[in-house]
Amino acid sequence: MIERLGPGDGPRLRAIRLRALADAPEAFASTVADAEVRGPADWEAQVAALPTLVWREGDADLGMVRGAPHDGDPEAGYLISMWVAPEARGRGIGAALVGEVTAWARGAGLRRLVLDVGVHNLAARRLYERQGFVATGATGALPPPRAHLRELEMAVDLWAADAGPA
Repeated sequence: MIERLGPGDGPRLRAIRLRALADAPEAFASTVADAEVRGPADWEAQVAALPTLVWREGDADLGMVRGAPHDGDPEAGYLISMWVAPEARGRGIGAALVGEVTAWARGAGLRRLVLDVGVHNLAARRLYERQGFVATGATGALPPPRAHLRELEMAVDLWAADAGPA
């Protein structure tokens, strides 16, 4: 089941994010060390500022995705922080989370949703492609010391007739 985190869920966001960063350090710009030094107020501020969607089964959080405003395009948003726990992969959780953040973006009146994915992360790239995302041709890299890791920008037109499932 997908839940949106709310006030008081900062510790929960922290726990999920630390697990994601430890599991897939090459998938995120942040590191475990960066996240560990953030205080409770920062985690609460993140929950308040960004829609944070979590897949929960029983008492376990097994996946997460967040939406964020685009820093250069007021009609676009970012899909960020996507992660599914290793034991839950291959069950459609990633697709469900992408669908929820896509619905958030549409509901916010955005026209495009953009993400960055590791060039090496073929499973994630295929997931995004199935959801209608296409490579834009833009590439980048993670911050040092992982600047050798390349990322590919992908985007989906949220109002196109052929946009992926939402």
